[in-house]
Amino acid sequence: MAEAQSGRVLGFWACLALVMGNMIGSGVFLLPASLAPYGLNAVLGWIATIGGALCLAHVFARLAQHLPAAGGPYAYARAAFGRAGGFASAWSYWVMLWAGNGAIAIAVVSGVSVFAPGLATTPGLPAFLAVAVVWLLTGVNIWGVQAAARVQLVTTILKLLPLFGVIVLAAMLLGAQGIAAIPPGPGTPVTGGAIAATAALAFWGFLGLESATVPAGNVKDPRRIIPLATLVGTAATGLLYLLVTTAVSTLMPYALAAKSPAPIAAFIGLHWGAGAAQTIGIFAAISAFGALNGFILLQGEMPWAMARGGVFPAWFGKTSRRGTPARSHLVSSALLTAITLMNYTRSFTDLFQTIATVSIATGLVAYLMTALAALKLLHREPLVRVTGLLAAAFTVWALYGLGRNAVLCGLGLMTAGLPIYWWVRRSEGEAA
Repeated sequence: MAEAQSGRVLGFWACLALVMGNMIGSGVFLLPASLAPYGLNAVLGWIATIGGALCLAHVFARLAQHLPAAGGPYAYARAAFGRAGGFASAWSYWVMLWAGNGAIAIAVVSGVSVFAPGLATTPGLPAFLAVAVVWLLTGVNIWGVQAAARVQLVTTILKLLPLFGVIVLAAMLLGAQGIAAIPPGPGTPVTGGAIAATAALAFWGFLGLESATVPAGNVKDPRRIIPLATLVGTAATGLLYLLVTTAVSTLMPYALAAKSPAPIAAFIGLHWGAGAAQTIGIFAAISAFGALNGFILLQGEMPWAMARGGVFPAWFGKTSRRGTPARSHLVSSALLTAITLMNYTRSFTDLFQTIATVSIATGLVAYLMTALAALKLLHREPLVRVTGLLAAAFTVWALYGLGRNAVLCGLGLMTAGLPIYWWVRRSEGEAA
């Protein structure tokens, strides 16, 4: 990219903000409502997901040191499995980005609904407002990488404040009341299937752990900074998730958590009042806003990298005067708009969960191929053999946990890319 050629602009803190900012977005603020019916299964699912995410983070870190190329999952799969493998990985990852960004945009509006309740009760309004937020941030990212990085750093710092507030409140409740602070749960039995289902949903909160690998062409000293930001960001986020979600799921009445469009704000408001809940709602909106900004950056970078690699139409490889992949951004956000408006009649929780599960189903293919690429490219490293196998096993298990409908929808989106790949190959053959 032109901007990358004029100077690498992303340092360690910007990359760490990209990793943590993309992971800490909508998931930690909305997942407690989706996971509340699972009871203890949800806590065990979070623990399993954190372990799988750390294995994936190590895989991405080592691959980034071995091959610090733009495109992240696409670059690794192509190096290991050739053009077809690179396209399959990149296409699934790109679909995950623009589909999942719809759920994150919904989370932005959900946070605002805490102090504007009418948003949650007006049919169709959440989806239309989410689309407006998407196009605002699309404009920011078309303007330039540095502008997007500044937004990401500020929002990452702000989004940590309410999460620390939850941890402090939980410590105060347990310190004052002990075990009596824990209300009765839903009484859901612990089963392997339920844990797998919660782990699959919980993985939504870790989408983006690879974020620093995608814009590698814009990173200073990528062999050192990208692995460090990936590992530190994933470990810190995993610990924060475990503390926050365990606090909300165990200390908040089940019925309230399951029905709330903003469960963390409801938890704070239950003990500190409506004013505190509204404040948390603002921070939740900021959190999702920052994650959406980071993922929109990635959804533009991926088609650009694919086009430059010869597996996507060359039209996507052109950059704007400011050196940004404007065409990729516009097409990605248009697809995002379509999938969001197709589900405009759903409630906050249903809309979020529907889009999130389909997004995860497609994205897990890219994570699986990255783990397999590490096993092929770095097979001489004993630790990579272990983490690569565990990461691959976790992604397959998570796919199982998502259920048949989500996997079939994801498969349909995956196969939609085959005509494009064949058309690009045929065009190249005719040109030759």
